[in-house]
Amino acid sequence: MCSGRVDLDLILKAFEVGHDGVLIGGCMLNQCNYVTQGNYDALGNTYIGRNLLARIGLNPERLGIEFMSGGDGKRLADAVNGFSANVKKLGPLGEAEGIGRAEMGEALAAVRSMTPWLKLVEREKLRVPERTEEGYHRFFASEETMRLMDEWIGGTVTIGRILHLLRRKPHSTGEIAGFLKLSPSEVARHMNTSSRQGWVAYDIDSRRYSLPLGQE
Repeated sequence: MCSGRVDLDLILKAFEVGHDGVLIGGCMLNQCNYVTQGNYDALGNTYIGRNLLARIGLNPERLGIEFMSGGDGKRLADAVNGFSANVKKLGPLGEAEGIGRAEMGEALAAVRSMTPWLKLVEREKLRVPERTEEGYHRFFASEETMRLMDEWIGGTVTIGRILHLLRRKPHSTGEIAGFLKLSPSEVARHMNTSSRQGWVAYDIDSRRYSLPLGQE
């Protein structure tokens, strides 16, 4: 299977079910077995995936990627052994970062629920113009890309956590702000976006947000 098929949802699902680390293996860059050059897509997903992990409080080094040819048996063994050793040093997922299992599971589930939207953001806002390893590094390290990731990916993560919260029961702006440790103005901004997308509904009488009927 092409490494480009290992998308954000698969990566996040692996962490959600409790794996302490995820290592993606792909063919050598510029030597892809497919015309799609999917290994560059895998590299992009790794940068974005690490950003997502950091935003929910998990160590981004828990997600790794290695490129090698089918004949590099020793390189594969060294990569797996090295990554496994590093993950062991990091410690158990969540516990090492001081995040409770329930809180971590909810955060990962919330982010996973937004992966279709994240893929759209990636396609429209985070397309790397130069398909080289150095080009990807420069792109994702640039101030403009960091700003876009703060604006789009950071906002998407927060909205995902709000929607996950509303699956339990309706909440007011103040209650959401308290649960997620945000300011009421931040919550209002995210709720405006969610309302325009049809993801939430507002009940005037109770002054609370909920999921639209049929999406609970």
